[in-house]
Amino acid sequence: MQLGVIGLGRMGQIVVERSLAAGHDVVAFDLDEEAVATAADAGAAPAASIDDLVDRLGADKRIWLMVPAGEAVDVTLEELEAHLDGDDVVVDGGNSYFEDSVRRAESCPAAYLDCGTSGGPAGAELGFSLMVGGPQWAYDEFEPVFDAVATGPDGHGRMGPAGSGHYVKMIHNGVEYALMQTYGEGFELLHEGRYDLDLENVASVWNNGAVIRSWLLELCEEAFREEGTDLGTVADRIEGGSTGTWTVQEALEQEVPLPLIYTALAERFGSRADDGRFSRRLANRLRYGFGRHEVPRRE
Repeated sequence: MQLGVIGLGRMGQIVVERSLAAGHDVVAFDLDEEAVATAADAGAAPAASIDDLVDRLGADKRIWLMVPAGEAVDVTLEELEAHLDGDDVVVDGGNSYFEDSVRRAESCPAAYLDCGTSGGPAGAELGFSLMVGGPQWAYDEFEPVFDAVATGPDGHGRMGPAGSGHYVKMIHNGVEYALMQTYGEGFELLHEGRYDLDLENVASVWNNGAVIRSWLLELCEEAFREEGTDLGTVADRIEGGSTGTWTVQEALEQEVPLPLIYTALAERFGSRADDGRFSRRLANRLRYGFGRHEVPRRE
């Protein structure tokens, strides 16, 4: 396939690199010229503008957007609109709000696929988990690239109509909040409890056959190995986007109780007001582990 990729941050570069590795031709554009140069070094054809990118694609255009959720997506679609028709396919691989995705699918001249993307920078080696919403035919058209970018054929799936991919990813992130909070609280009790424990060792043992083993627990082990059992200078401040808030808002609208996810969200908000909880310090460091987000540090 020939693929156009717009947005060459960490995740966008991974889309480029994995697509190229699978033998697809990639045309790449970003407002950052250095990011375009990086993609070109990997083997992509560099585009000087969105118009240039579209001109380099064939009659049936296949375009992947990996730009920040919100206004940037709408602005990019506006620039693309005059170049698209019903035979083209556009993928939004960012963390867009699912209702925005429904709106965009209705107004976009091309078939619009909302693609929830999970895996963070680790996806460069392992591949992503892709949750896709939109028309079946467009999903089928994009399958060769989804196979390349995901962990394989089992690493992606069509969730349903427009909006469903980002809806599933939104709730995925809510679950992620709760899991991080649970690990944080468990290790906080171990840290403050009766024994002087090596928490890296605890995490390692748990990760070998225990019921609660997981990638997040592997990242706990990494955090204690690199920061120390007391987490060193890691601050009690958990940043984050809007997906957890959207999950709780949707739960309220649907009258579905989500006490664990709500509490995890509240803990994140609370972390921005004081600096005392070990559990929140671990959650702070875990965000670096899976997303390479900057770690706020104590002064």
